[in-house]
Amino acid sequence: MTQTSNTQYDYIIVGAGSAGCVLANRLSADANNSVLLIETGGSDRSIFIQMPTALSIPMNTPKYAWQFETEAEPHLDNRRMHCPRGKVLGGSSSINGMVYVRGHARDFDEWQQHGAKNWDYAHCLPYFKKAESWAFGEDDYRGVNGPLAVNNGNEMKNPLYKAFVAAGVDAGYLSTDDYNGAQQEGFGPMHMTIKNGVRWSTSNAYLRPAMKRENLTVITHAQVHKVLFEDKKAVGVRFERKGKMTDVRCSNEVVLSAGSIGSPHILQLSGIGAAETLSKAGIEQVHELPGVGENLQDHLEFYFQFKCLKPISLNGKLDPLNKLFIGTRWILDKSGLGATNHFESCGFIRSKAGLEWPDLQYHFLPAAMRYDGKEAFAGHGFQVHIGHNKPKSRGSVKVVSNDPKVAPSIQFNYLSHKDDIEGFRACVRLTREIINQPALDEYRGEEIQPGISVQTDEEIDAFVRSSVESAYHPSCSCKMGEDEMAVVDSETRVHGIEGLRVVDSSIFPTIPNGNLNSPTIMLAERAADIILGKTPLPASGATVTYAEQWQQKQRLHAPKREHA
Repeated sequence: MTQTSNTQYDYIIVGAGSAGCVLANRLSADANNSVLLIETGGSDRSIFIQMPTALSIPMNTPKYAWQFETEAEPHLDNRRMHCPRGKVLGGSSSINGMVYVRGHARDFDEWQQHGAKNWDYAHCLPYFKKAESWAFGEDDYRGVNGPLAVNNGNEMKNPLYKAFVAAGVDAGYLSTDDYNGAQQEGFGPMHMTIKNGVRWSTSNAYLRPAMKRENLTVITHAQVHKVLFEDKKAVGVRFERKGKMTDVRCSNEVVLSAGSIGSPHILQLSGIGAAETLSKAGIEQVHELPGVGENLQDHLEFYFQFKCLKPISLNGKLDPLNKLFIGTRWILDKSGLGATNHFESCGFIRSKAGLEWPDLQYHFLPAAMRYDGKEAFAGHGFQVHIGHNKPKSRGSVKVVSNDPKVAPSIQFNYLSHKDDIEGFRACVRLTREIINQPALDEYRGEEIQPGISVQTDEEIDAFVRSSVESAYHPSCSCKMGEDEMAVVDSETRVHGIEGLRVVDSSIFPTIPNGNLNSPTIMLAERAADIILGKTPLPASGATVTYAEQWQQKQRLHAPKREHA
């Protein structure tokens, strides 16, 4: 039995995540707009979400995250990969690592080359600036008046952070004070979305202030089953809450912001997608759009682990008593080791000669531990997470049942392209070269993982297949553009359907070189102006440093460093 809501809204937003919270804030800023935001999850007030150091807990907790798994990945020894997605206010911004990386300028120029008109860097930069409140002042690249707090955490107080940056410079790479500014390439401090020691999710930054408005309604614990249509016009959605089905209508638009797994799944459940996929799931087709769920991309990473010769790593803080002390201090004054994600230094480099911008990313951690927060080995250690960030492998999200509670089939086809395999070989060899620089001599002990015995291409490939993990950046499954596989146009409207948009990381044409929370927020900021018919912010004229420019300015690398 389905009931119909007596209230009609101007806009219905599906998903209170990194994009949905931004849209809810911006669309409801005009008191004349009535906005409904629907979220399957519930409150984000848990200490495990709000305390930055507890980041491994919410992503592994079914209450806060969809615990999706991929199909057996044929190029990863048929492993089924964990793919958690936020199911809570704030979405994945409430379960992620809080790392703030925009991506390289050329990533967005690449979007425009793929048919996303006016989504190049010049048009995106003003919206990056609009979103953020950068702790170290405004310039041509950074904003200081936005809702999203961005800073350097504890500012690299552990000496291992600075030693890692120095090792990158020793190896012949650049240093960069601001990889989100004019120069991504190089080694330097990492930025994070934390404010006054608290995770600064889009729920905290955007949604909480907006929830005070009478024209914004937020419904939690409600799973959207499908979009409702009259002919090929979206007029509302059907959702289930506490076992009851409700149809709710809108006068302007439905906006899907359910993420790169959720948005294509809801489109398919609604009858929009490839005929064969829908037919197999027993779903009547409303509109043929073969690109729905295709072009799926993600970042993989693994971590190098080393023993540390000095007792200064976080491994000495993982016992129950120290954890209690850290948690108590955070509860009392939101400071100390509980107030950071511990990824406080990083690097961006190119895997080989001839690349125009970086394709490898480092996150440095002054501890050797697993993703579940447990020690990797007894004693002190450190690790560096490394991934090839511009994959050419492509996958899909496909509905398998007309029951919305049945998870879709997710297949990334990781490492199905030879360039991705070669990229991870470079990850191993270049990382060893960096870690073995003089700056780390006083700290570097035995290589634990992969282990010094892993040397040949075949040995590296086998290690990568068995050890890489998702960096939790699924994207691009409803890509923006104008070709036959595009799902939305450059104004985020679903091709061939009136009154329906998708605004989240699923509409990225290609995956950027970096973490996805920041570009998703930027995309939602810009999409909000488009939806409201506002004059876009003027394009920026700020220039960026490209590979060939810094090669001319910097000292030549050693002959063995011909890739860079």
